[in-house]
Amino acid sequence: MKNKLFCFGLGYSAGALAHHLALSGWRIAGTSREAGPGAAAGRGDWEIFPFDDAHPLADFGAALAGTTHLLSSVPPGTDGDPVIAAHGDGIAALQGLQWVGYLSTTGVYGDRQGGEVDEWSERVPASDRGRRRVAAEDAWLSLWREHGVPVHIFRLAGIYGPGRNALETVRQGRARRIRRPGQVFGRIHLDDIVQTLAASIARPNPGAAYNLTDDEPAPPDEVIAHACELLGKEPPPVEDFDRIKDSLSPMARSFYGESKRVSNRRIKEELGVRLKWPTFREGLAGLL
Repeated sequence: MKNKLFCFGLGYSAGALAHHLALSGWRIAGTSREAGPGAAAGRGDWEIFPFDDAHPLADFGAALAGTTHLLSSVPPGTDGDPVIAAHGDGIAALQGLQWVGYLSTTGVYGDRQGGEVDEWSERVPASDRGRRRVAAEDAWLSLWREHGVPVHIFRLAGIYGPGRNALETVRQGRARRIRRPGQVFGRIHLDDIVQTLAASIARPNPGAAYNLTDDEPAPPDEVIAHACELLGKEPPPVEDFDRIKDSLSPMARSFYGESKRVSNRRIKEELGVRLKWPTFREGLAGLL
């Protein structure tokens, strides 16, 4: 029997993993807010089901049949994780389920004022979004503790890759160099997300959490400046965060309110991952 990956949320990251596995003959199914009924154009025989207000997650129970591997990239809402709410019992009852992944965020660690965290660090989120992520992680891990579902947690840093990166921001005229002294954060290229998830699938360790981030946490204004240099464009002026923070969206303010260095040792030592794009410099050059 072929392996079958079911993705709740066939978006940017999950879709890239699905494409990678489909090349090896895996069956692919999942939900998407952008898909119409049936297979999406250009995706062969993938079973893609619409997920919107007219097609709630609860409608997809039968589509889970035969799933050997499951990935959720659906973010939690104010009422908790919608996948767990609609399908927690069904996932727990699935026969032959070999691996489950939940895409979380390094935001669960909160603000460490530039200090380092690893997967064993306490989760002390600094925002409501971060607190919802902690609750969602716990809900997924409860499937492992209470039902033996092979759940793995992946805490992603800032995601970038084709079509979603600082080069595109500069090209579109949307780039800003906002600087808050001492603020750094990590990034992870789409290629390295895919290879890490694939490595976990090959070496399951239920109950484990993994940080997905690159080797060099850096201030966001440095990334924009480097993108401008690669494109031969004059970088935008530096803006002081404290002076312009009231004009930013709540999400942007929360982003600049956190600074930490996230360790990626576990994916290297346990999963054998060697980052294709170890810093934003290699990643942006490759994208260019």
